[in-house]
Amino acid sequence: MAERYDCTECEESLFGLKYILKEEKPYCIKCYEALFSNTCEVCLKLIGCTSKDLSYKDRHWHSECFLCVKCSRSLVEKPFATRDDQLMCTECYSNEYSAKCHSCLKTIMPGSKKMEHKGNSWHENCFSCNRCQQPIGTRSFVQKDTHNYCLPCYEKQFALQCVHCKKPITTGGVNYRDQPWHKECFVCIGCKQQLAGQRFTSRDDFAYCLDCFCNLFAKKCAYCTTPISGLGGSKYISFEQRQWHNDCFNCKKCCVSLVGRGFLTCRDDILCPDCGRDM
Repeated sequence: MAERYDCTECEESLFGLKYILKEEKPYCIKCYEALFSNTCEVCLKLIGCTSKDLSYKDRHWHSECFLCVKCSRSLVEKPFATRDDQLMCTECYSNEYSAKCHSCLKTIMPGSKKMEHKGNSWHENCFSCNRCQQPIGTRSFVQKDTHNYCLPCYEKQFALQCVHCKKPITTGGVNYRDQPWHKECFVCIGCKQQLAGQRFTSRDDFAYCLDCFCNLFAKKCAYCTTPISGLGGSKYISFEQRQWHNDCFNCKKCCVSLVGRGFLTCRDDILCPDCGRDM
C-alpha cells in the first residue's frame, strides 16, 4: 500500500494535486496561500502562487496593480518614485514635485545633477556663465543683475582695476581721490605699511602714515625735539620760528605751563614772569 502524502496544514491528501514545499513541509495551494501569501496594497487580495509578487519596503503588489497613482501606467521594470507612500512614474513625480530649471524652465528629473543658489535650481549644463556660456559647475562665480558670471569673465567685464598694479579688484578695495586701489596696494610711500583703516595724510599726491609724515615733514618741538604733527586738531605753540607741543611749553625753571599765559625769553629758554624777574 502506498504511503500517504498529506498537506501539513489541512491534512488532505496531495496525491495527484499541485503542492508547495516550505521548509521541507508540503502544503496544498489553498493552505499555502492562506498561510504565507502577501496581500496586495492596491486590491487587498492575496497574491497567489501563480501571480508575480512585487515588493518595495515591505509592501507587496500584484504586477497588474503596480501602477503610477497619477497616470495609471505600469511601473513593472521601470524607474519610479514615492511620495506619501504612493507610487509614481518619474515623469509624474517630476511634474508634480521636482524643481524647475531657472534657465530653461524645464523639470529637473530625479537622479540628475542639480545646481542650487539662493533658492533657485538649474540643470548642471544650464548653470553657465552669462558671458562665455561655459558651465560653471563648482567653480567660483559672481551673480550680478540676476546673471551668473565665472570669476574670469566677471573681472574682465565689471571689476575695477587697481590704479597701482592695474589688476582687477575682486573683493574689498579702497577708494582714494576717486581712484580704486587694492587694500594691499594702498600703502605708505615711506614705510610701505598698509593704510586701509588707518589714519594717514598726503603730500605731493603721495600717501603717508602719520609716523612717516611727521618724521619727514613735521616741525620739531624746541623742547623734546620730537615731531609736531599738527594733525587731527592737535594744538601746538609757535613763537619766533620755534614750535612746542602744548605739553612741552613750560617754564624752564619752575616747569609751570605757559599755555595761554605771558612769558619771557632768555636766550633759548622760556620763563614765566615770576621766574623771569629773578634772573
